Amino acid sequence: MRKLRAKNPQLLDLIRTLRKTARENDAKIWSAIAENLAKARCRRVSVNLSRINRHAAKGQTVAVPGKVLGSGTLDHPVTIAAFSFSAAAAAKIKKSKGRCMTFGELMRKNPKGSNVKIVG
Repeated sequence: MRKLRAKNPQLLDLIRTLRKTARENDAKIWSAIAENLAKARCRRVSVNLSRINRHAAKGQTVAVPGKVLGSGTLDHPVTIAAFSFSAAAAAKIKKSKGRCMTFGELMRKNPKGSNVKIVG
């Protein structure tokens, strides 16, 4: 388990919640996302919409343990959960009939983490 050095209270709370949900539901996906979010800010992932478009099928749920950026296009509707979204990325996701959500919403909707793909 990585030592938390972050000062952002929302990020710290999210990491603790992810770890707790992983233990309670025996879902390793949440602990993997928590480990990626616990990295230093310069090591956290930033994913463009073009990468999500290439690696996600229509209607699939994607988790990004970092920030989603608006470079590229999204041709099909995809549900994306991430720590943060740029304004351009959120607009393009909504335009393609997709959905932006937080990890908290995704954990409540799917506590086992089944059929969720990590991109990043």
